[in-house]
Amino acid sequence: MSVLAAIAVLAILILVHELGHFIAARSQGIHVNRFSLGFGPVLWKYQGTETEYAVRAFPLGGFVGFPDDDPDSDIPPNDPNLLRNRPVLDRAIVISAGVIANLIFAYLVLVLQLGIVGIPEKFNYQPGVLVQPVNEQSIAYQAGIREGDIVLAVNGQELPASDKSTAILTKEIQTHPNQEIALKVQQKNQQVSLKLTPALGADGKGLVGIQLGPNGKPVFRKPNSPFEIFGIAANRFQQLFIGTLNGFGQLITNFQQTIGQVSGPVNIVKVGAKLAADDSTNLLSFAAIISINLAIINILPLPALDGGQLAFLLIEGLRGKPLPSRIQEGVMQTGLVLLLGLGIFLIVKETIQLTTQ
Repeated sequence: MSVLAAIAVLAILILVHELGHFIAARSQGIHVNRFSLGFGPVLWKYQGTETEYAVRAFPLGGFVGFPDDDPDSDIPPNDPNLLRNRPVLDRAIVISAGVIANLIFAYLVLVLQLGIVGIPEKFNYQPGVLVQPVNEQSIAYQAGIREGDIVLAVNGQELPASDKSTAILTKEIQTHPNQEIALKVQQKNQQVSLKLTPALGADGKGLVGIQLGPNGKPVFRKPNSPFEIFGIAANRFQQLFIGTLNGFGQLITNFQQTIGQVSGPVNIVKVGAKLAADDSTNLLSFAAIISINLAIINILPLPALDGGQLAFLLIEGLRGKPLPSRIQEGVMQTGLVLLLGLGIFLIVKETIQLTTQ
């Protein structure tokens, strides 16, 4: 059930994204002839007065179709309400609306979570640091560290029950590149001693491919007012948004060290399912984080993404006329093939990893 819940969250986020495009187009009177959630064979469809609505077999995707290049459409090519015949600004609004919808949805989900769970008041710290290797190729995983382990001590120094534990462990790892460090680790019901040697990162600091988090649980209280919820949700949204941007920045500036952290649909569903199994309200945080990621990924100026189409519009605005159709189609088709290839690669890779664990 937790896996189905995670898949449902992803499907909802895609629906929100496509609804953004759809509403932005229809509110401007632009013709839309197809609205589809998912890809592949049609499971259900309904023909409206102008638009065909469909649900397809594979929920991790979707699209909004326009009749501009539909050979079966009876709309005249010079119709001013065809997307291609609209001014650049109108088209930019339609293309960017999916990203905007995902960002708004992420904020509203955070508001909902705070309204249901409450306002985090304090954190009940326990000794140690909760850790998770970023992948099976990381130094941490190879040394024997597994997801959910708790590091209790590093180089003989006990990690206290406070917010300083994570900083202590981080400092020991970063200041000992190419030097062996000793860890005392709580693994389920037993304590084990592990040794690992941080690699030398591009910034001269040690790294082991591990995610660190405080060991303990937050304590919540009832909100004082709706305004408090909106304010805290805004701060949380800002933190997630900036953190996600920094993550993409690290992928660009430190590609070799961070590419292993890139996840595909299988791992995303796995994480969501684990969060749902631990606490169903965690799905709200999961939805907000993935929605922000989906927005930022789509706004990147890459072929076949919303950002790629916005880049074409920018060029058109600067030139005063669009690039030739063959160039746009060639770039978009190449980008689509590359993205599909990457998606298939990640799905196969992560599925194999799941079956061998």
